Amino acid sequence: MPSDSFARLLLTSDTHVPTRARSLPAPLLRALDEADVVFHAGDWVDTATLDLFEARARWLVAVHGNNDGQELRERLPEVARAELAGLRFAVVHETGPARGREQRCRSRFPDTDVLVFGHSHIPWDSRAPGGPRLLNPGSPTDRRRQPFATYLTARADDGHLTELRLHRLPPRS
Repeated sequence: MPSDSFARLLLTSDTHVPTRARSLPAPLLRALDEADVVFHAGDWVDTATLDLFEARARWLVAVHGNNDGQELRERLPEVARAELAGLRFAVVHETGPARGREQRCRSRFPDTDVLVFGHSHIPWDSRAPGGPRLLNPGSPTDRRRQPFATYLTARADDGHLTELRLHRLPPRS
């Protein structure tokens, strides 16, 4: 469990195991073990990956995605929320098209400081004027048209998000 004033965070989404990768990348698993709080924005695809995250994460804040079947939908909500280190977080899989995203998310999540989302597999970092910071960690297993597979780490520190880092993963062999 994180302290009241800070927490080390792992943000990931769209793991798609075993459809897009046979297993999770080792750097992601190390980050999972080091984090105080893990955010996963859906598209797990299999329950074994969720089981692995639940077993290894100190605190998991997670949702289901559009590629997740009934069993995952029964275990995970569409939207998850957490308050830690003075920040209000929300997690959702889809936020719609990039155009207008900030305004939609400001309206949908007015009481949120940081919104973690997925679906596109494209890393994203923006702020909705008068609304939440929007973060998409990309995908650690399926880069689609991106140059790298990715995930994010950060630190929630006394009401601030600090040390935000996009991790680029080496190509799978």
